[in-house]
Amino acid sequence: MCVPVSDADAEVEGAPGAPLDVKCQDANKDYVIVTWKQPAVDGGSSILGYFVDRQTQEQISLMYPHTAINSSCIFLTNRPNSVCEVGTTHWSQCNDTPIKFARFPVTGLVEGRSYTFRVRAVNKSGMSRPSRVSEVVAAMDPADRARMRGTSAPWTGQIIVTEEEPAEGVVPGKPKELEVTEATKNYVVLSWKPPGERGHEGIMYYVEKCVSGTDSWQRVNTEIPVKSPRFALFDLAEGKAYSFRVRCCNSAGVGEPSEATEATTVGDKLDIPSAPGRVVPTRNTDTSVVVSWEASRDAKELVGYYIEASIVGSNKFEPCNNKPVKGTRFICHGLVTGESYVFRVKALNAAGLSECSQESEAIEVKAAIASPTPPYGISVLECVRDSMVLAWKQPTFIGGADITGYFVDYREVINGVPGTWHEANVKAVSDRAYRVSDLKENRKYQFQVRAANMAGVGIPSLPSGTFVCEEWTIAVPGPPHDLQVTEVRANTLVLLYKPPVYQGRDPVNGFYIDIKEADAEEEAWRGVNEKAVLTNYMKIKTLKEGETYVFRVRAQNKAGVGKASEPTEPVLAETKPGTTEIVVDVDDDGVISMNFACSNLTPDSKFVWSKNYEEITDDTRITVATSGGKSKATFNMLAEDDIGIYSCAVTHTDGACSSYTLSAEELKKLLELSHDHKFPIIPLKTELAVELQEKGRIRFWLQAEKISANGKIEYVFNDNSLSQGEKYKMNFNKDTGVIEMIMESLLPEDEGTFTFQLQDGKATNQSSLVLIGDVFKGLQKESAFMRKEWHRKQGPHFVEYLSYEVTPECCVILKCKVGNIKKETVALWYKDGREVKGDEKLTFTEGVLNLEIAQISKKDAGVYEIVLKDDRGQDTSTLNLTEQGFRDLMNEVFSNIANSSTALKIQSTDEGIRLYSFVSYYNEALQVTWHHKDSAIAFTDRIKSGVVGEQLWLQITEPTEKDKGKYAIEFHDGKGGLKRTVELSGQAFDDAYAEFQRLKAAAIAERNRARVAGGLPDVVTIQELKALNLTCNISGEPLPEVVWLKNEREIVSDGHYVMKLEAGKYASFTITTVNTTDSGKYSILVKNKYGTESADFTLVVTEGKGDLGVTSYLTDADGNVIIGCKSRPTTPTERRKSVTGKKMQKRKDSVILQKPPEEKEGKKKEEKKMEDKTDALPKTTDKKKAAPAVASRVGKQETLQQPTTTADEAKPDDVPTSEKPTEKPQINKGKNDQDE
Repeated sequence: MCVPVSDADAEVEGAPGAPLDVKCQDANKDYVIVTWKQPAVDGGSSILGYFVDRQTQEQISLMYPHTAINSSCIFLTNRPNSVCEVGTTHWSQCNDTPIKFARFPVTGLVEGRSYTFRVRAVNKSGMSRPSRVSEVVAAMDPADRARMRGTSAPWTGQIIVTEEEPAEGVVPGKPKELEVTEATKNYVVLSWKPPGERGHEGIMYYVEKCVSGTDSWQRVNTEIPVKSPRFALFDLAEGKAYSFRVRCCNSAGVGEPSEATEATTVGDKLDIPSAPGRVVPTRNTDTSVVVSWEASRDAKELVGYYIEASIVGSNKFEPCNNKPVKGTRFICHGLVTGESYVFRVKALNAAGLSECSQESEAIEVKAAIASPTPPYGISVLECVRDSMVLAWKQPTFIGGADITGYFVDYREVINGVPGTWHEANVKAVSDRAYRVSDLKENRKYQFQVRAANMAGVGIPSLPSGTFVCEEWTIAVPGPPHDLQVTEVRANTLVLLYKPPVYQGRDPVNGFYIDIKEADAEEEAWRGVNEKAVLTNYMKIKTLKEGETYVFRVRAQNKAGVGKASEPTEPVLAETKPGTTEIVVDVDDDGVISMNFACSNLTPDSKFVWSKNYEEITDDTRITVATSGGKSKATFNMLAEDDIGIYSCAVTHTDGACSSYTLSAEELKKLLELSHDHKFPIIPLKTELAVELQEKGRIRFWLQAEKISANGKIEYVFNDNSLSQGEKYKMNFNKDTGVIEMIMESLLPEDEGTFTFQLQDGKATNQSSLVLIGDVFKGLQKESAFMRKEWHRKQGPHFVEYLSYEVTPECCVILKCKVGNIKKETVALWYKDGREVKGDEKLTFTEGVLNLEIAQISKKDAGVYEIVLKDDRGQDTSTLNLTEQGFRDLMNEVFSNIANSSTALKIQSTDEGIRLYSFVSYYNEALQVTWHHKDSAIAFTDRIKSGVVGEQLWLQITEPTEKDKGKYAIEFHDGKGGLKRTVELSGQAFDDAYAEFQRLKAAAIAERNRARVAGGLPDVVTIQELKALNLTCNISGEPLPEVVWLKNEREIVSDGHYVMKLEAGKYASFTITTVNTTDSGKYSILVKNKYGTESADFTLVVTEGKGDLGVTSYLTDADGNVIIGCKSRPTTPTERRKSVTGKKMQKRKDSVILQKPPEEKEGKKKEEKKMEDKTDALPKTTDKKKAAPAVASRVGKQETLQQPTTTADEAKPDDVPTSEKPTEKPQINKGKNDQDE
């Protein structure tokens, strides 16, 4: 089959098409002839000539992909995957002026290089597109080319083929067989053969010319000899006659000239062919015509013919073939069915195109009419005693016209021998089923069918199989028949069928459709539907594009499924080019129609509309109108009765058909769309809305999606039209479709309904907005507020009103942000109406004012206010931090405290186990709850909680097994709160309990061990012959044992030393009469089962100065030494405080007991002696186990203070401090100490 092909449009309008089939011939070392075919399209004017372009490929192997060529040898290399070197991309024009002939000799090639060529045509309108590029051709000696063709490529290495060394001094002979091969007015081509005597050395040639009638020979190629045995001469004078000869040359010299050619006149020898003869078109198909013509007479070197077609009356011819055809008959495809065409033909040779032939007679494009081919597939649909119902398939070719009917013949078969044919029907039947009557029961028959059309009755079909005429009694139905395939697409098709003639015992109640691939085995049949369908059609949607299928149908009744129908012809699942679908349209008047177009109509084509695949013959509901290739089915009054499947088929086409399903949902959509078209509405992007603008202006607006410049707007309030004025400002932007109305404020009388009514030609629309009740009041209030805000912001104002922020350190900061301030603007802070802070000159740069409350408490609750003012006005911001406001603030503080809390830790004490957590800041209003096993703890004397500094603790005294479990401290912040938990069980409890027992035992021992509570000074200075009495407190449980020592030796009580223990608490030491031998170190040692402690003093005895009587040393409750008291303390406040169990350090200074005031004479002298004696005493080490005593005097009283170890010094970093931290030790010195 011929496929119509056309050139691409020319770049220049009116320019010719591109030349065709560019080839290279007679290639030699420096020369090649390029030929081509003229284009089929000349652009409307004669082609003036052609330009030849060449492109150099640096080195391209033609015969072998691994061959490199130079002038002296051929290299054959084994380089796999070697590619050609790409040369220049620049095209060089070979001729300066257009050449008329379709061939041209190109000279001046470089030996060893390869070339490609292209050709361009030119007419008076311009240049055509370039032709396709020729194949690559190499400039090389034809002999070398021939040797290369006969040489196999080597497997490895390199083979060098060289000529033998020529005989020395051999001048080449004469060239042979010189002739003129081509002669035109532009050039002459000579060819010859090399001489027989030339040795093996390469030779070259000189060409000479001579004007006929003279003996003057002129060398043509004076500069470079020719290497090829062909040569083209240009620049010859047209009309003159020339003779030519050739000489050979090599390194030995120039040889004798060849024989001269006969005189050749320069001019075109090849004539343009004559016009072809009579052109006759004949019908072929509905899109093609067969064109035949008489050949051109005496045409030389004919290339072929171009055929052109023109629609009658258009006077515009289009080419039917893109390449010349050799014969005199051609089928022109791609014609429009039903149009009338005329044809003409042009002949073509190298000289050009001939004149056009005479135009043919006009012919209408339509299929040729012939009698139809025979029907086929005869089958029996029903059989009774004296008749049989036959069915058959339509002929594959109907002859170009509708089949008008069928004729059925039958014959009886007796003992296998067929009888004479008899006509079953004299009048043609239109259906493809027919009942043949008057048969004899139990006889055997054969049948044949003939189809008829307007051309006549076709030949009969092949005889059917032999059927027995006997009555069918089977219960199931017979086979369906007349299967037709329509609406074929890539994945779907519709199968139509008729029910079986033989129903069986019961009526048919459904159909099953089977499918298989056309080339599959019989076993490949498979069902399409699992449930029987009731209709006589089915759309099959499971096809695979490109696959060919066949189908069959089976009917069923109550008795079962009957015999399958005859299969359809194979159907290819594809969507054919040009396939169209039904388009549903609703026009501006709301009329609903279905439209179908077909471009492949024939004169006999008809549009057939069907509902549920039954032709529509009643026009009460649908009106069909057809014009040209389009058909419209219009619904008269669309309603539910119209629901169904509508299809349109075009007869006498290649299956042009489409369908549209009108469902209940689709019906509803179409009715709505029809209503919209009947009563068009201007579409709106937004409905009428209201918004507030600057200064509290009220803007009513909507936006139309589409409205013309002629659109009109009416503004309505409570059924009253509004007009442009002082109160209402209207605007309609016709470019954007935005319609708006602006009011400065809302008054009570503006409560109601606002409406915008739009009209644009026939289309209308409106949108309303109801502003009444709370909606109106809210909008009015907000408008007034915005207007007030606008005026407020004309002076200094708050951008962000007063608020608070709680820092991670639980510091509360009141802050606000201000704007439009200047240097004269001042800000005043108030709490409960009283000024707390004022900034007369604001120096802030970011417009932020802060008021900081470091440690907030209940006293900070109140109403805070800040006033911002200058000469332009003032603005006020208030923050209520009372009741709920203050509670919210404190909850945020509590939340920060909770987030700063550390994890719960466990600490053992001598009383029990303590759980504790630290916070960064503690506020007395903070509420916490301690939990044990997820239940709140009820506090008792044994379980207590408290706070020390930033430590929150829970003390469990004397813990037991019941105290094990999970503990938690919950911080309350008015929201979700926060919990810290710890698990006091298992090893954690065991470790803590063991540590508690250890500390408890240590505390008991410390509490009950023997102690010297106080009362002894470090140094006692006394005059001899005096009595000394010292008393100190002792304690311990059980009662300690008391021993007095002098210089580390025990003292026994006698008349000189008197030692007593009274009431188990007071130990006294008395020297009745002191003498110098009593000087020394004295100690008291107390001990019981929990420990031992000692205290010592140094006694210095001086010479007597008088009688002071007995001197007693007692201490009061503050540790001061009491002088002159002869009895022990009687009140607890007079007793010396106990000290810790650390060893006391020895004082470096001494306490000097002075005489009463009446004995102050000689004071300085006496003190000097005492210091000398003290210095003379030996240095002893204090063995007392208590902490060192620090002595100080205030006035004339001496105070003994006991230093203690602070909690900070005693505990690690994570150990809590005591509830009442003690002060660090101090030394208080009185005046006498300073004097001393």
